[in-house]
Amino acid sequence: MTTGKVYLVGAGPGDKELLTVKAVRLIKEADVIVYDRLVSGSIMDLIPEEMELIDVGKNVGNHPVPQHEINKILLREAQEGKMVVRLKGGDPFVFGRGGEELELLSENNVPFEVVPGITSSIAVPAYAGIPVTHRDFCSSLHIITGHAKAGAELSIDFDALVRLHGTLIFMMSVSTVGRIASGLMAAGMAEDMPCAVIENGTYPKQRKFISDLAHIEKTVKENQVKSPAVIAVGKVCSLSDKFDWFDHKPLKNKRIMVTQPRSKASKLESKLRLLGAETMLYPCIKTEFIRPLAPPFEGYDTLVFTSTEGVRSFFTWLLDAGRDTRAVFGKRIACIGSATAEALREFGLRADFVPSVYDGEHLGKEMVESGFVKADDKVILLRAKIGTEDLTEALDRGGIPYLDYPVYETSYVKHEAIVDLESWDYVTFTSKSCVDGFVNTQQRNNFAGVRALCIGKQTAAVAAKFGFDTVVSEMAAIDSMVEKVWRDSND
Repeated sequence: MTTGKVYLVGAGPGDKELLTVKAVRLIKEADVIVYDRLVSGSIMDLIPEEMELIDVGKNVGNHPVPQHEINKILLREAQEGKMVVRLKGGDPFVFGRGGEELELLSENNVPFEVVPGITSSIAVPAYAGIPVTHRDFCSSLHIITGHAKAGAELSIDFDALVRLHGTLIFMMSVSTVGRIASGLMAAGMAEDMPCAVIENGTYPKQRKFISDLAHIEKTVKENQVKSPAVIAVGKVCSLSDKFDWFDHKPLKNKRIMVTQPRSKASKLESKLRLLGAETMLYPCIKTEFIRPLAPPFEGYDTLVFTSTEGVRSFFTWLLDAGRDTRAVFGKRIACIGSATAEALREFGLRADFVPSVYDGEHLGKEMVESGFVKADDKVILLRAKIGTEDLTEALDRGGIPYLDYPVYETSYVKHEAIVDLESWDYVTFTSKSCVDGFVNTQQRNNFAGVRALCIGKQTAAVAAKFGFDTVVSEMAAIDSMVEKVWRDSND
């Protein structure tokens, strides 16, 4: 058997948008991923569902799988011929024990590569408005681990650190911050030296506390700071308030659950995170293209799409069948909304008709009233196996004949864990099926007091039946949802 290869990949400090391009590619191409608890949930969401995962569970003070066993796991998986991604928080070689993991591989002639990650020692202060170097304040940067075994002395040369007059970044130091502060002051550092403690850095739930050396231990205890946290010591910490950009985001401290299918959730989740929200991807439905597919579209002059999935299913089938978009030449195309029209543009086509309100009722009604479709037209609806009746009822009232042809189907996603909804500010629903799918996962039928951010009135109506406190976007579009939650959270 051919030996595989191990990629030692740094996952960065937590924010998934700080992953390197190479890291993202390897995560998707791997045969197996061996990961730590310090890898954020949003990064884990990028991993394909069918991926083999090995959780080695390393966290501060909690190593259920000893390091020597992790080394053996990497060797075993590679010797089975697999492409192994060892996914580690931060950078593998900055207090990540990456060197230890490569020793056994090197001894056994197993190929490996190292993919550096953005280290939290630099990124976390940056997210707190602290430049770790500044020509007016310091000329050096020093990264130190404050971790020590219980009862053991810290192996830190405090005298040397104080003489260097640089910025000091202490990792894994929450439990030893008092000993560190005492050591620095004993070595001659001023008691009023600015300090910062940043907990959960780069995550939406990031907390920052500014203090000075004499009071840093008290600050940590009073605010119950927990790992992971980075402690910065140096004059550059005085710039934090001036340069702070992260804490001023409009959705900071808001927790929003995204229930869209995994394949569609990235746009909504990304926009919410950019505004500072903490998000959790909790897909409640999944869509699958119906195959084999043979829509008799050539006998129809008007194609109607009610979702991005319908567009992609139809045109993917068309291309797989050895044809291309020239097959729909001369046909008119209607789309339910801007997102569906944008999906059509991905295949080089423009929608001829988009309603003023993005839902099935207005799509059908406005196609009839505008004369876009007439009684002698041949209309084919390319949509879900179980689609909304609002569209077909509107066409029926207008006397428009049509063929309702399913090109994909939707099913519920099962979740083992029941969500603690009281800890979330909003649950998002982008379709009626998302509402049904979410309710199906929870062991309750009444959701009174749970705020539901809904993409339109039809989705909101279904959510309201289950007792949700609905917040409705003015347009059935992702951007409108984001704008609505921004306004609602600031009212």
